[in-house]
Amino acid sequence: MNKLRIVLLLCIGILSFAACEKDDICVDADTPNLVIRFYDIIDTTQTKEAQNLIVSGLLPEGAQDTIDNVSLDSIVLPLRVDSNTTSFILSRQTSIDDKNIDTLTFNYETRELYQSRACGYIVNYDNLGTSLNEPIDSLWIKEIRLVTTTIENTFSAHVKILH
Repeated sequence: MNKLRIVLLLCIGILSFAACEKDDICVDADTPNLVIRFYDIIDTTQTKEAQNLIVSGLLPEGAQDTIDNVSLDSIVLPLRVDSNTTSFILSRQTSIDDKNIDTLTFNYETRELYQSRACGYIVNYDNLGTSLNEPIDSLWIKEIRLVTTTIENTFSAHVKILH
């Protein structure tokens, strides 16, 4: 009788652990961000830091700071997944009294991709386009070049800004 109980408990234990699922942990899937690199207008192959850069995202409820007063040769910005456009204010403060402000608008189509049960959906962006709404006194952004019109990762630059 004791041998039968031990075998029965052993079978129940094996069956209960065999029914467990592996942990669903999402490590690879993430919606990619827009990568912008800044280049020298004279030598378009050389990166050039944008000094005293302030980047603010434009939302319906107002501007929201994203990057605040830094000097970088590249930035990574999130695009909206609930809209087909995202706008950013890029400004450089060259002196106390002089602030150059440019407004960049990105247009795109969103494409949802199912990754897994743990990760859910990610969004990739297709047909990326950009427009620059600059005031007359802004002098720092000279040209915008699209490197690629599809954003599927954050490993390389998608947009070049020449200044």
